[in-house]
Amino acid sequence: MKRVLMIAFHYPPALASGTHRALSFTRDLPEFGWEPIVLTTRAQAHERIDPAQEEEIPPDIRVQRVFALDAGRHLAIRGRYARLTAWPDRWSSWYPGAVIQGLRLIFKHRPQVIWSTYPIPTTLLIARTLHRLTGIPWVADLRDPLVTGQHPTDPALKRTFANLERKTIQHCTRIAVTTPGLHRFLSTRYPEIPTEKWEIILNGYDERIFRRCDALSRPLLPNPEPLTLVHGGTLYTGGDERNPGAFLNVLAELRRLGAIGSPDENGPECIGLRIILRATAHDEIIQAMIRKRGLSDMVVTAPALPYFQAIQEMFQVDGLLLFQGEGFDHLIPAKLFEYLRARRPILALTGQHGDSARILRQAGLESITSLNDETALQAALVPFLEHLRAGTPQLPDPTVVAGFSRRLQAQKLATLFDQLLPASR
Repeated sequence: MKRVLMIAFHYPPALASGTHRALSFTRDLPEFGWEPIVLTTRAQAHERIDPAQEEEIPPDIRVQRVFALDAGRHLAIRGRYARLTAWPDRWSSWYPGAVIQGLRLIFKHRPQVIWSTYPIPTTLLIARTLHRLTGIPWVADLRDPLVTGQHPTDPALKRTFANLERKTIQHCTRIAVTTPGLHRFLSTRYPEIPTEKWEIILNGYDERIFRRCDALSRPLLPNPEPLTLVHGGTLYTGGDERNPGAFLNVLAELRRLGAIGSPDENGPECIGLRIILRATAHDEIIQAMIRKRGLSDMVVTAPALPYFQAIQEMFQVDGLLLFQGEGFDHLIPAKLFEYLRARRPILALTGQHGDSARILRQAGLESITSLNDETALQAALVPFLEHLRAGTPQLPDPTVVAGFSRRLQAQKLATLFDQLLPASR
């Protein structure tokens, strides 16, 4: 069995979207001839954890956990902490232990490839150090660019991120990105990098998890009372990238016109509606936006759920919401693939020409509109709700969705690793 050292900050029990990409790869790669050895952090490094996820790790997978602190929680005094303790990120403390343990794992198990996944910049520093010290080929898995638009806002940190991104792309052996748009974005920024160095490996969904939920799927029948829509994940309250403000404005206007109402107001002329914004990461600000528009009896924020329960919720609601401004057109949220596999109706508030819209249309879905154009949003929302109420919504094509499984993405990653074997020493 060939071996790969996988460096992942987000790994069970961390409650984060990136956790599932790393976890699924470690579960699926052995089928394609690669034994994973995981280098990650201990649980205390993570603000939110889901202990149940650790049960999903195969018992024969080696997992080396390294001590790490979150400067924002463990080193702060009255909410403030020294900048040096959080450079380039709040978890930089795991760098020295990860390098030491990584070298120990390399000398003991002789992996032929190193794989690291970003976000969390320190992960890239660890992988680059191990690559330079050992000469083992390094695959840098980039789920986001390090620098985009106004991010990071701090000029010094932005320079640091830009330098780290440049060195990662120049020095790694291969670059894996999660979308065609991200490939275009980064290859335009680094035109000197040869085409063959890039690989697109989507996020996808884990069929094992969803198969357990299929029996729980609630039938989409006419006249549900009320309609329930859910959005799961972070919302941003500044800028236009994932801001629910325009959507809330449209809800307030439709309510004023009598087209929609609270769950108790369901009737022949008024669609009773309940909207759950789950795990927004900015609940207080979002709640203030909801109250300002008089929507508190219709729209609620809710805390994050353990992963399996969050998947179960998708199967129980009438529709799923996707918020993604056009500034993120080059990205595809990991939850979009999970939405598709749940086979529920999707209202996508995203750019018409982005990668998310392309995936949705490929699956046969057309309820796609701009996140920030209130006229277009209202024109899309009303028929979407009417079709839900009539029990005639568009549903994703299961034959297309099957092509987005994480197992197929792991097979693609294993093929990439195989191509690097001649360079391994």
